[in-house]
Amino acid sequence: MTEPTLYPESGFRRLRIDLAYDGTNFSGWAIQPDRRTVQEVVETALSTVAQSPAQTIVAGRTDAGVHATGQVIHVDLPETLELEDLAYKLNRILDEDVRINKIEIAPTAFHARFSALRRYYEYRILDENKVIQPLSRLNTASWYRPLDVDVMNRASALLLGTHNYAAFCKYREGATTIRTLETYQWRRDDQGCLVADVVADAFCYSMVRNLVGAIVCVADGRKDPEWISTLLEDKERVSDSLVFPAHGLSLYKVDYPDAAELLERAKKTVARREEEDN
Repeated sequence: MTEPTLYPESGFRRLRIDLAYDGTNFSGWAIQPDRRTVQEVVETALSTVAQSPAQTIVAGRTDAGVHATGQVIHVDLPETLELEDLAYKLNRILDEDVRINKIEIAPTAFHARFSALRRYYEYRILDENKVIQPLSRLNTASWYRPLDVDVMNRASALLLGTHNYAAFCKYREGATTIRTLETYQWRRDDQGCLVADVVADAFCYSMVRNLVGAIVCVADGRKDPEWISTLLEDKERVSDSLVFPAHGLSLYKVDYPDAAELLERAKKTVARREEEDN
């Protein structure tokens, strides 16, 4: 793993940027050739305003179609850049499906990815083939069978803890699948929509959507709860046919330690990832 840049170069300062985006018309966060991505449009806007190349580091690389209301990035830009009205200027350039919510000078050794303690995701499902209203269609998935929220929570609890989640992650060469899942809990909101809160130190590629698909299999009666434990133990990849749609998923929060603990957290994260990959 490449050693992270924990401090900006001379003449630059690190900024923390909190942003939100509608992932519908993006091919995910990370830059890809000939595809519209969030990273590409954000870096283009930053480079234009700063008149200097901008390379961002993101807290969580969201997949194609996934949304974010609480994404965090950092970027090192020239110290001469005026921060007043910077968010306003960026939002004037960016399309309306990306919004810069806050920009601040980052604490020393802040690293958007490796300093993070945990990421919070939400997944929304309207079951029983109920009609999804127009304003909810972009962030809510539909399911044709009724789902029992109590069964969902009992099955979800089997997945908590530190495990190898290979069964729930799409394979990426060299990427670890060991994660700590801290929260996986379902509730119904005032509109009857099922909402999952999923919190972990980090997530593998497509992990949340796989976790959702597996729990739905139990909740609608196709599988017994023990199937969840078997998947986790055997590390047998969940079928792609069970993966739930990207548009129901949103990243809504990232936790960081106090400023004095940022450097130590980043070092620990890097060391753990290197150990797991070896």
